[in-house]
Amino acid sequence: MKIKSILVSQPKPADISKTPFADMMKKYGVNITFEKFIKLDAVSASELRQEHIKLPEYTAIILTSRNAIDHFFRVAKEMRYTVPETLKYFCINESTAFYLQRYVQYRKRKVFYGSQTLNDLIDIMKKHKDEKYLYCCSDISSDATLDLLNAAKLNFTKAVMFRTVSADLKDKVKINDYDMLVFFSPAGILSLKENFPEFVQNEVAIGGFGDATCQAIVDQGFELNFRAPTATAHSMTMAMEEYLAAENKKSKKK
Repeated sequence: MKIKSILVSQPKPADISKTPFADMMKKYGVNITFEKFIKLDAVSASELRQEHIKLPEYTAIILTSRNAIDHFFRVAKEMRYTVPETLKYFCINESTAFYLQRYVQYRKRKVFYGSQTLNDLIDIMKKHKDEKYLYCCSDISSDATLDLLNAAKLNFTKAVMFRTVSADLKDKVKINDYDMLVFFSPAGILSLKENFPEFVQNEVAIGGFGDATCQAIVDQGFELNFRAPTATAHSMTMAMEEYLAAENKKSKKK
């Protein structure tokens, strides 16, 4: 089946013409639609206090996403906590670290970041074992992350600062109109099941980013047709293009 319509479970880029998606649409003649499958609900400062989270007690913050940064500073404001210049920030990658500039003077802060994976970041954190870390995350943070932090014998506390819930898509998305679905989190797969319980994959291609997402696709009874990152596809757009190229090649042989 030739793929003509693709649904990507992410917000639409501000300027799609400057993204690989634009090249993909032109090269393969596909239509790409963007829709958020999940939304984030804030955990209040009072809820965190009930969990005995007191921000002044921590000397370092673990941040694995931009959402974690947004919610940390939101909570700090709600708690009337003035973030000290001495606080250390440990970020999953460089782009996440640079996002801190929205809230602090980056060059005047102690910011550390890994190349891309949590293992990279933990190697850096091991050099700062005396810190008292606060791990800012969502309610669906991976147990594997906690296992790695515990294995490294770091002094950390998990702080759930936002919850990931399914967006209401029933009246916005006609799921059977698409030939390909692209997901970036296990929560996105759960949202698919909750919004469209009658959905049957049939010939629809489904792709996932990251091991957890790909496992969730399989666990929910779907076939995983392509994934990222891989040795040849470091990004989801690269994986999508590889799959489209392969499918087009098959179509020409028929």
